[in-house]
Amino acid sequence: MIIDFKEINEVTIPGMNDGTGTMAVRMYHDERYRIVFTTLHPGGSIGLHTQTNGDDMNYVISGSGKAFCDGKEEILRAGVMHICPKGSAHSIVNTGEEDLVLLTVVAARDD
Repeated sequence: MIIDFKEINEVTIPGMNDGTGTMAVRMYHDERYRIVFTTLHPGGSIGLHTQTNGDDMNYVISGSGKAFCDGKEEILRAGVMHICPKGSAHSIVNTGEEDLVLLTVVAARDD
């Protein structure tokens, strides 16, 4: 399977999960996967939410920020991956002056 994010329409989402600011996303999803190319603008955040379908894996392409998973703070920078396991709660904040660009993969888990 090939996913060409350039062929997927970009959607702007304000305050995802009661977060702040806006983010731009290009999302592929089916019954097993949700794969999202995300641009979280400076000062923006994805609000605290619980992962219900699977592990949420966020690879940082560029920018900087923080993730909070089950109350633990993690520093985000290019080249690292933040993983929030199914059943855990997390949020992501762009703390930098540039866009925080992420590639997010959620693979459904039946357990």
